Amino acid sequence: MATDLVPNQVVPPAAEAAPQTPKRRRSGRPVPLWRDLLRYRWLYLLLLPGLVYFIVFKYLPMYGLTIAFKDYVPFLGYSGSEWVGLKHFQELFTGPDFGRLMFNTLLLALLTIVFVFPAPIVVALMLNELRINVLKRSVQSLIYIPHFLSWTIVASLTYLLFSVDFGVIANWIHGLLGGQKTDYVAQAEWFRPLIVLQLLWKQTGWGTIIYLAALAGVDSQLYEASRVDGAGRWRQFWHITLPAIRPTIVVMAILTSGNLLDSGFEQIWLMTTSLNRDVADVFDTFVYYIGITQGAFSYATAVGLFKGLVGVLLIFGSNWLAKRLGQRGLF
Repeated sequence: MATDLVPNQVVPPAAEAAPQTPKRRRSGRPVPLWRDLLRYRWLYLLLLPGLVYFIVFKYLPMYGLTIAFKDYVPFLGYSGSEWVGLKHFQELFTGPDFGRLMFNTLLLALLTIVFVFPAPIVVALMLNELRINVLKRSVQSLIYIPHFLSWTIVASLTYLLFSVDFGVIANWIHGLLGGQKTDYVAQAEWFRPLIVLQLLWKQTGWGTIIYLAALAGVDSQLYEASRVDGAGRWRQFWHITLPAIRPTIVVMAILTSGNLLDSGFEQIWLMTTSLNRDVADVFDTFVYYIGITQGAFSYATAVGLFKGLVGVLLIFGSNWLAKRLGQRGLF
């Protein structure tokens, strides 16, 4: 039997004609939450240890941030200490150390963004171009190893290589250039380059894992189709490879922005000497000096809270900027 159709009428597919509705029982009511919990109980059970970890070690200690607004005395406790409001924040912003700490921290963050952040991307792209699998996997394994070394070992190796007495690289540079020997570890002008070199050596190999995983998800048919169209390696790299990992780069950039003021206490502390302290002092080490060695717990907490708030603002700001530029963003 013929059906009557209006000319130029578009009939939507059956799947698109009926919108999806939430799962309901025969009575027409939504499925209760406890049934979903029972159905996916093993998945929620796997989620439980991570949830407990964040509650115990991340959220519950946030109550201690209240001492940033108090004159905290350990014998009086959190509730018994005197409330002083924004006194410690005023001391931080008007004190003589704030400008130096901010400059040192931001300069290290800028060097990290310029040199350390792109390094895993470059290495992952280079490894992706290797066609010899044995060589590719060998290089991956070798550059992953430094990530598992502690900062104590990394600092010790730096002293062994760059110190004036028995530094292998320091003596090699002296033999090549001549002149007076330079103690690269102790000199203030070499502190930041050494920090960047340590980060490059320790973190680059580990960071390539994320980008190699993103590159592994690229459809090989895209490359085959581009070769048929006459595209060379550079065209494939620019129009296929880079767009494929662009969302990953954006997400990692947003996460990195939240740690701009987090220079890493252990690394900086191990590389600090009496000769380079002026350029080595950052917010992380300052919190240790003030809070632990001098007992100014409230003031140190105010410094840490300021650094955390700046990190949160940077994450939201970078996420907003990514969406404004047409990217997906983190949330």
